[in-house]
Amino acid sequence: QVQLVESGGGLVQAGGSLRLSCVASGRTFNTLVMGWFRQAPGKERGFVATVSRSGGGTEYADSVKGRFTISRDNAKNTVYLQMNSLEPEDTAVYYCAASTTTDVYTYSRRDYGYWGQGTQVTVSS
Repeated sequence: QVQLVESGGGLVQAGGSLRLSCVASGRTFNTLVMGWFRQAPGKERGFVATVSRSGGGTEYADSVKGRFTISRDNAKNTVYLQMNSLEPEDTAVYYCAASTTTDVYTYSRRDYGYWGQGTQVTVSS
């Protein structure tokens, strides 16, 4: 079992920044591909970013490319999502997720078997 605990959400004005953190436990962290997803009210949970086990490979949703950065610190069992130039459209509950996929990384929600409880990000205009 893998436990994931997110933190760092909050209320920010458009154009501002936030950094989300997710601490993992229960399994050797560097064996897991990690991802961030988000869910806005009335919408399905969608892919935001993913990072490979080493941290050397990343992939982003088109809507966040150039604004968000995913990274990980395997010594701290932590994955981060740095969010800059935030827009009201980024308002959502953000979820950290872990995958045991054999791929380098994955953006498919069905590949992620472990999820955090979510953290709310609200961007005001």
